[in-house]
Amino acid sequence: MTHHNAPLSPRPLSHLSDANPSVMTVRALYEHGVTAATAHERCGPGGPWQMLLPGVCVLHRSVPTSEERLRAALLYGAGERVPSQGGRRPPSGTPEPCDAMITGLAALALHHFAAAPSLRALDRIDVLVPRGRRPRSAGWARIVRGHGLPEPVEITGLPVAPVPRALADAVSVVTDAVAVRRLLTESVRGGHCEAQSVVRELTRARLLGRPHVVDAVEALLAEGRALSEGLLYDMIVRYGLPDPCWNVELRLPGGPWLGSVDAFWPDHAVAVELDTRAPRAAEEGEYDGAAWSEHARKRENLERLGITVVHVTPRKLRDALEQQAAVVRTALMTSAERGPSAAVTVLPR
Repeated sequence: MTHHNAPLSPRPLSHLSDANPSVMTVRALYEHGVTAATAHERCGPGGPWQMLLPGVCVLHRSVPTSEERLRAALLYGAGERVPSQGGRRPPSGTPEPCDAMITGLAALALHHFAAAPSLRALDRIDVLVPRGRRPRSAGWARIVRGHGLPEPVEITGLPVAPVPRALADAVSVVTDAVAVRRLLTESVRGGHCEAQSVVRELTRARLLGRPHVVDAVEALLAEGRALSEGLLYDMIVRYGLPDPCWNVELRLPGGPWLGSVDAFWPDHAVAVELDTRAPRAAEEGEYDGAAWSEHARKRENLERLGITVVHVTPRKLRDALEQQAAVVRTALMTSAERGPSAAVTVLPR
């Protein structure tokens, strides 16, 4: 009679001691010929292995490395294998990784955030998994569940949440206002992402009602606007466009206020407006109704007066600066073809 816990294809245990990966689940060990009872025995007092998390072993007794802790957290959250260490693919016949990725402060550390603690200093590693996944938080592994998981970024061969999602998961547990502000502003200052994408994730996570988060978001948006204005200025200089009037308000002579623009060429009746508004709705691309209506009304009023408005976003400036310069140059060069515009008063903003 065969014991129910006996492996189908027993192999000697010695081949695991120096093998990659050094972190394996009890289930994976079973497939290598190690019964669950044997795995727990070898992880017990005096044994050569350690049980880092429930059902996840490291095959040595030394202090686990940061990578081993990350891999153990992923294995625990996913319930299956993740790609083998060093980015190598798992052996043929092993299951593909499930949806699980490092998030929170650990992910920010992997994204090289200076404001995030080092991996070694973290006493918890967050793992993002689909809602309904069985594992619960255990030990130093915190399970974060969510609908519609983002596409992970691969860092050192491990799946890692993109910066906006990692920030939202980190901010959900960080209560220090200064720490939150540093993390959010570094996301933009360090070129990791745009302010709008961060606010979008914070909105989805329903974190904007927390006072210290609101204050940090204001600093984040100010940082994002300053960087975008710098890119706009760099575009004008680098591609030899004529100097505009910067950050001005437009009014009809003796009449109503028409709106503010970031750059304006009076002789060409061309304005550039940076769209650094933050999405407030849960779905991407949807904006606060009042702000959107005001923006559309301003643009319609200016264009009705013969003023061409070039609308640019931080992403366009960051990813396609030359293309945006060409759009502005075309608007300037074709201004004579559009006929005269109404006279407007230009005032400093």
